[in-house]
Amino acid sequence: MTEIQDRASWREPTETEAAVADVRSVGHDLDNPDDLDRLVDRFGDRTYVLIGEASHGTSEFYRWRSRLTARLIQERDFSFVAVEGDWTDCYEANRYVKGLPESPETGREVLETFDRWPNWMWANWEVLEFLDWLEVHNQLRDEDDRVGFYGLDVYSLFESLEAVVDYLEDVDPDAAAEAREAYRCFEPYGEDAQEYAQALRMVPETCEDEVLETLTQLQEAAPAYDHGRDDYFNAEQNALVAKNAEQYYREMARGNTDSWNIRDRHMVETLERLQSHYGPDSKGIVWAHNTHVGDARATDMEQRGRLNIGQLVRQHEGPSDTALIGMGTYRGTVIAAESWNAPMEELTVPPARQGSYEHVFDRAGGHDQFLVTDDLDDDTALSQPRGHRAIGVVYHPDRESGNYVPTVLPDRYDAFIHLDETSALHPLVQHADRTHVPDLYPWGL
Repeated sequence: MTEIQDRASWREPTETEAAVADVRSVGHDLDNPDDLDRLVDRFGDRTYVLIGEASHGTSEFYRWRSRLTARLIQERDFSFVAVEGDWTDCYEANRYVKGLPESPETGREVLETFDRWPNWMWANWEVLEFLDWLEVHNQLRDEDDRVGFYGLDVYSLFESLEAVVDYLEDVDPDAAAEAREAYRCFEPYGEDAQEYAQALRMVPETCEDEVLETLTQLQEAAPAYDHGRDDYFNAEQNALVAKNAEQYYREMARGNTDSWNIRDRHMVETLERLQSHYGPDSKGIVWAHNTHVGDARATDMEQRGRLNIGQLVRQHEGPSDTALIGMGTYRGTVIAAESWNAPMEELTVPPARQGSYEHVFDRAGGHDQFLVTDDLDDDTALSQPRGHRAIGVVYHPDRESGNYVPTVLPDRYDAFIHLDETSALHPLVQHADRTHVPDLYPWGL
């Protein structure tokens, strides 16, 4: 057991009472969007604001994240939103919100193409209403000043391969033919990345050289291409995704923990490419799970050899240019599944484990609130390691004890939003008719 695990495994009642008192002393009620003023003022000048969530299936996490994002875009001129989603799917959302030529006509049309499991993460009413808001917001801006929406993730191996060939067909048919020939290495796997990974367990012949060669050739030939800047950036990113995805699935097949690190390093590389693409003064917002957003060094992840986006961005940019904002809940309902690729369900989230951070915040008022960790004293009781709930896309409420990450909360986040009782997300496939979905943004975005 690591030191953080051991110290977080139990808490004396007196320590919990001290932590409750500290939350009460610096916490702020969160009742409406105006209550976000403190977060906007404190973090609006940062280069990156990373907004986490304790699950991918909680409506309130998506709603408060969207409200904070909208205010940062409107009031602090943030340039793009980058999410824990596939580059290829999210680029279609980017085309829609920017009104690019031949873009999808509606946000719903975009999200209904998100078919990788768990598609409820993005194909839901909460995200749809944000995309529609962003599309309207962008109509009032010059074309070169429109806010983008992008995917950071590494899973879209075959989709990205296809996108590279499609781009080259338009600008360099000979290079397209070479890329198509190189990518024949993947043909035996039927455009199924999981099948590619499984095959590597038995036959260690990889397609590593092919994807790297295509990326290199694309980058070398770019100056000669007559193409739009965004079109080339998209193609180059897809080539990069293909290279890193092949490495990710290869390491996963070997059972290496480094596959996690490959994924998060790729997400940070993509984030930095976006910031460079938008220009030196641009600023970006990240949406991802707390396990990617909160600094891994403040958890037991570091002892297990894992890093994450929050840690890397803090190290690369410095704490003063980065804001890490976590979110958690005490109880409620959530969309998740009982196993990988299983149908989604609405599941009950039981009251948080005694002594956890979620339990502390509930004891501190039993209502929605947030705190900025710099407002805490250096000797705050909240700096004692505690369990911090993390709900995955696979979730078993009856095994709740395994859903807590040992955490030093003030070191993990710059701010933490606690939503005491939350409700399940509203996936499009489950709620095809908007009539049966509640008013998600009664105050607007």
